[in-house]
Amino acid sequence: MSLTSTVDTLANAGTDLPLPPLAFGLIAFASFLVLLGVLWAFRNTAVKYDTPTSVRHDDQGGRGDAHGSTDPGGHH
Repeated sequence: MSLTSTVDTLANAGTDLPLPPLAFGLIAFASFLVLLGVLWAFRNTAVKYDTPTSVRHDDQGGRGDAHGSTDPGGHH
């Protein structure tokens, strides 16, 4: 067995794909769309949890600290 035929055999051994090349592109594109859908499902989540629940201002009356907030986590 010559070196050229061995190199040729090893070089062509891995070219048999289980699917056509177009299928790999379609799988990658479908995966991208699924991940984009997951990202879209969680849009504005940080804004929902960042808003203070109760903030009172000085002109609304009631007890509060110097800034008028009765909620310890409330801020302006």
